[in-house]
Amino acid sequence: MLATQVLPCMPSVAEGSDHVTWNDSGTKSLVWQQLPGETDHWGQLPSAVTTDPYIYQYKLACMAADQAMYPACSASLPECKQAKNGTAVYWYHSLRILANPVWVFDSGPSCIYDEKPVDILKEIAAQISHELQKSPIQPATVGSQPGPHTLRGQETNFYADASEQQFNLTLLGQKVHITATPATYTWNYGDGTLWGPTISAGAPLPDDRIGEQTKTSHVYTATGKYAITVTTHFNGVYSVNGGPALPIPEQGHFTSNPLGLTVWRAVTKNYADDCNQNPAGVGC
Repeated sequence: MLATQVLPCMPSVAEGSDHVTWNDSGTKSLVWQQLPGETDHWGQLPSAVTTDPYIYQYKLACMAADQAMYPACSASLPECKQAKNGTAVYWYHSLRILANPVWVFDSGPSCIYDEKPVDILKEIAAQISHELQKSPIQPATVGSQPGPHTLRGQETNFYADASEQQFNLTLLGQKVHITATPATYTWNYGDGTLWGPTISAGAPLPDDRIGEQTKTSHVYTATGKYAITVTTHFNGVYSVNGGPALPIPEQGHFTSNPLGLTVWRAVTKNYADDCNQNPAGVGC
């Protein structure tokens, strides 16, 4: 158990001290580190920069002996359950240059522990790419012109419609918000032809331009039935407990439902009859 006396703490640079994590109340703080001058407590100092002009100390956030104030005070404290023997404290700072420190409230309540807690943000960062891939992102829809029938040897225009999507999840007990934005596309034209990743999603053509070549169009060389899909590669960012947006290291890949297309061949024949003169002639 912690004693009630105040223990001064000098800021120091811990390994990975440029890393940002979140304390029990969901607010921004520094990495977990062994408190300077102590061997049995871990906490998150208000600062871990060697050039900080302040020194720090903590006090217990609530004093159980004060029966009048303790119930109301303890009701507002974090649970401090990330590691063994968590205790809520308030942090105070004083100018380092003062011979007799003058302590001023700095921040809190936050938690200190008898052992190093798990770095929640680091754990979330390690899992977030997997969470993006299994998230309920809607894949692009695919359209074609012409369709659902086209001709062998002719340009068939394809286009994908994908949108930015946002959703929330709870990961390791923390509230995580993810935004996924379509970035690139890989086309599978169903005849063994793959194209991408490319930034080209394609777009519908006006009716009078159907048959023109586009960046996403394709020419089929054989008749038959084909299933066309597009895989959309989403970039993602996430935030934890309303904190800053952080990039998700890996993309999420989501494949559309297949678009069915039948490829026909065109047959041209020459006939001797003039249909104006003989409407009943062959080919008329």
